[in-house]
Amino acid sequence: MDSNIKVGQVTLGPVQTNCYFVFKDTEDRSASNEPIPCIFFDPADAGEYLYEKLTEKNFKVELILLTHGHFDHMAGAADLKRLSGAPIWCWEKESSVCEDPEVNLSYDFIGKSITIKPDRFLRDEEIIEAAGLKCRLLGTPGHTVGSCCYSFDDDKILISGDTLFEGSVGRTDFPGGSSQALVRSVHEKLFDLPDDTIVYPGHGGATTIGDEKLYNPFLR
Repeated sequence: MDSNIKVGQVTLGPVQTNCYFVFKDTEDRSASNEPIPCIFFDPADAGEYLYEKLTEKNFKVELILLTHGHFDHMAGAADLKRLSGAPIWCWEKESSVCEDPEVNLSYDFIGKSITIKPDRFLRDEEIIEAAGLKCRLLGTPGHTVGSCCYSFDDDKILISGDTLFEGSVGRTDFPGGSSQALVRSVHEKLFDLPDDTIVYPGHGGATTIGDEKLYNPFLR
């Protein structure tokens, strides 16, 4: 595991969504005061606020990745993209959720339509390289038809969105959800990761793959 890989967290929005920014913190960069490039995951809300705070802390967003297209994971994406210039990418199966305010729940939950058109749609198992980092998209349908996770395999870090939580899993009663598909996704994709992989979920606290294998009642 690369000890220089760091995960920052901001919790935002009406349902307290965890947003993460992953970066490589090196002594050389700190000494030169150059902006620290990062990948930002799931800008849940307040894109302008996120940009301002990241800039204050000397971060530069190079890429925005979505775990899925529900409003509470992308409502701040357009503003963060506009200000940072970073493109927005997600799994190719999630296009309909991103672009339909009824499917992404924005109209029902907050009374206004929020849509987004990602700049690129990724393939399952595609390797993503940006900000000096490398991660792998894991297609994990179930919470939505195109929900996914991002694994930093070399660093044993997983950004799990609303697929896997500490002691729980994502809801499957929204459009495109399937409890059978979600459980299958976790067992076939996430439980193949090392037990000491740290899981950073879309809501709640962090956990590990090993703990969820042992204790998660929804996955036995």
